[in-house]
Amino acid sequence: MQPCSTPPVTPAAPTAATTPASSIANPLRLMLILSALMSFASISTDMYLPALPAIARELHASAASIELTLSAFLIGFSAGQLLWGPLADRHGRRLPIAAGLVLFVIGSAGCALSTTVWQMMGWRVVQALGASVGPVLARAMVRDLYAREDGARMLSTLILIMGIAPLAGPLLGGQILSFWNWQGIFWTLVIVGLLTIGALRFLPETLPPARRVTTPLRYVFHDYAALFRDARLIGYGLSGGFYYAGAYAFVIGTPFAYIEYYHVSPQNYGLLFGVNVLGMMAANFVNARLLRAIGSARLFHLGTWILALSGIVLAVNAYFGWGGLVGLVLPLFFYMSMNGFIVANSVAGALAAFPHKAGSASSLLGAMHYGSGIVSAALVGWCADGTPWTMAWIMGAAGVGSLVTSIISTHIHARRIT
Repeated sequence: MQPCSTPPVTPAAPTAATTPASSIANPLRLMLILSALMSFASISTDMYLPALPAIARELHASAASIELTLSAFLIGFSAGQLLWGPLADRHGRRLPIAAGLVLFVIGSAGCALSTTVWQMMGWRVVQALGASVGPVLARAMVRDLYAREDGARMLSTLILIMGIAPLAGPLLGGQILSFWNWQGIFWTLVIVGLLTIGALRFLPETLPPARRVTTPLRYVFHDYAALFRDARLIGYGLSGGFYYAGAYAFVIGTPFAYIEYYHVSPQNYGLLFGVNVLGMMAANFVNARLLRAIGSARLFHLGTWILALSGIVLAVNAYFGWGGLVGLVLPLFFYMSMNGFIVANSVAGALAAFPHKAGSASSLLGAMHYGSGIVSAALVGWCADGTPWTMAWIMGAAGVGSLVTSIISTHIHARRIT
C-alpha cells in the first residue's frame, strides 16, 4: 500500500478562460465538431431503440435482458467519464478524443457481430468507454474557452445543434430496419465514428501545455475527493443526475410502452421520440436567449420545477390510464424538454468554480449524470409489469428528486456565502 501523501500543488489557473474563443480560426466549424462529439451518447442509445424488440427476438432474450444492454452502455459511459477528464487535463484534449473514438468504432463493430445478449453487453461497455470521451471533453473545451454565462450559452447552442442526433437517431434506426437489419444500425455507427476521426484534423487544441495539470495521475482520486467536498458541484450534479435518471427511464421504457403496449410501429415510434427532441431543442434555444436577462441559476430552478410537475402528471396518468397514448406523450414532452433549462445551466454552474480542473470536474459530473441512468434503466427492466406505469413512476420520482436537490444545494451554497 502506498503511504498517504499530499500531492504536489499545481499553480492556480485564472478564473476566466485563458484561451479566448476569439482566437479560434473557424468558430462555426469548432461548434459543429463539438456538437458531434457531444452527440455520441445520443446516437449510441437512440438509434437502436426501434430495434430493441427485434434484437430480443433474434438473440432469444427477454425484454428485461435486452434493456440491460443500455445499463451496460451506461456503466462503460460512466467509467469512461472518470478516465478521460483527468487524462485530458494532463495531455490536452485532442489525443484522448482520438483514442476514445477508436474504441467507439471497435465496440460498435463488436455489437454488430454479437450473437448473444451477453456478447452485446460486453461490446456495449467497450463502445461506451469510447463514446464517453466526446461529451466530457466537449464540455471541458467549452470551459477552456468561455466563462460561466457565455459557457452556458455555448452549451445551450451545442445542445440545440446536437439535437439533430437524437431527433434523427430513432427515425434513421427505424428506416434501417425497413430495408436492412438491426446489425446495420451498429455498422452505421462504425461509419459515423470513422467520419468523426477524420474530422479531428480540424479540431484545435484548447488546452496549451502551460495550463495542463502536472500532478501525477495517481492523485486523480485525490482530485475527485476534493471535488466531492464542494456542495455546489455535488448539488448541481445530483440535480442533473436525477434528470438523467428520468431521461434514461424514458429512453429504455418508451420502445416497449409505445411499440409493444400501444402497438405503435417502429417508424412512427421514431416520430414520437423526435417530438421530445424538438422540445429539448426549443427549450435550449429559449435558454440561450434568456440567459443574460434572467441568469442561468434562475432558469435552472425553473426547469426543475417544471420537471417535477410534469413527472407527477405522467405518473398519475400512467397509473389510472388517463388519456391513453396522449396521456403519456404530453407530459413526456414537457419532462424531456427541461433538458434545455437543466443540463446546460447545471454544468456551467458546477464548472464555473473549477477552471483549472475543468476536465476532472466535467468527468465527475458526467459520471453522476450517466451513472444515475444505470439505476433507472435497470429499474425499468427489473420492475416491468407490462404497462407504462414502471417507467412513469421512476420518471416522476426522478423529477421530484431533481427539484429537491436543487433547492437543498442552493440553500447550502447561500448559507456558505453568508
